[in-house]
Amino acid sequence: MLAGDLYGFEDLLSKDEAAVVERVRQFLAAEVAPIANDQWSRALFPMELIKRYADLDIAGKPGSSLLNGWLALEMARVDASMATFYGVHSGLAMGSIRACGSAEQQERWLPPMAAFDQVGAFALTEPTGGSDVAAGLRTTARRDGSSWVLNGQKRWIGNATFADLIVVWARDVEDDQVKGFVVPGDAPGFTTTKIENKIALRTVQNADITLVDVRVPDADRLANANTFKDTAKVLRATRSGVAWEAVGVMMAAYEIALAYAKEREQFGKPIAAFQLVQDLLVRMAGNVTASLGMCVRLAQLQDDGRYRDEHSALAKAYCTTRMREVAGWSRELLAGNGIVLDYDIGRFVADAEALYSYEGTREINTLIVGRAVTGHSAFV
Repeated sequence: MLAGDLYGFEDLLSKDEAAVVERVRQFLAAEVAPIANDQWSRALFPMELIKRYADLDIAGKPGSSLLNGWLALEMARVDASMATFYGVHSGLAMGSIRACGSAEQQERWLPPMAAFDQVGAFALTEPTGGSDVAAGLRTTARRDGSSWVLNGQKRWIGNATFADLIVVWARDVEDDQVKGFVVPGDAPGFTTTKIENKIALRTVQNADITLVDVRVPDADRLANANTFKDTAKVLRATRSGVAWEAVGVMMAAYEIALAYAKEREQFGKPIAAFQLVQDLLVRMAGNVTASLGMCVRLAQLQDDGRYRDEHSALAKAYCTTRMREVAGWSRELLAGNGIVLDYDIGRFVADAEALYSYEGTREINTLIVGRAVTGHSAFV
């Protein structure tokens, strides 16, 4: 049992699911953890690990929401950047094709993506649009015979610098509705520029994308993506994954602080023996446990078919807020040692800021929940 799982939620996994989690946990400990700080500090992505993810045989596999969530937790507990890489590929890109693609499109794209022979990305956010993207999407799609012509810009697109397939969301100039297109990374007129100088998720290769008269066959337009409501279906599912990632980050922060407190001595004894240190640790443990309990219940609602927008929105807003608290308290407990990468916590503190913002800010998710509980929309 993980040190951060005080209530033993992992026991809710079936025997087969627990075996999958253990396989992924061992892989992360052996392959990701030893290089995480170095890759993060140099803002490089370990391309050699992509096929190792394929060996885990988890992408695109049917499984319970609890298992999928726990895998996101495990990845983020070791490296939030690599959890994000996997979430973009398996959740956003593959999820868009599963939710909005025809049977033929799913058969064409999902198997090679599951094998990581083709890596996916998801291009929705734009330089001038984030929270208002439903109504403010500026990238356009124009039908031209048997093809579509895309023009516009995207920003903060994870995996984009090396992705083989990018799900691009654009507004149809004919009916003003948002539609989805699967665009090859080497398509003429499609260019990516890596975003530099990030302070969070530095291993993730985020990019600006420019589309200039990019031609996409109609066969590559997602057949069942006809309005932004279809886009929102994908986001609703992946938003819950970010909540699980937040639990993974705060669990890592708690476990780092706990181990450090037991080893670090001041005034002749481990600092774990001091009341104020125990107070910090217990506050961290409370946040982890409450957030993990929320995510477990969310997974149950998903599998029962009783899952609504406000469920994932509340989990994302709550868990990422608690995550920032736990990461900050852990850094506080480590004092000066918390601001160097040697003890890992500095990376988790920085990465927490990105998880707090992406997949819907706390404010936007709050408005989604507020609308559900009051019956009144407070959106602009």
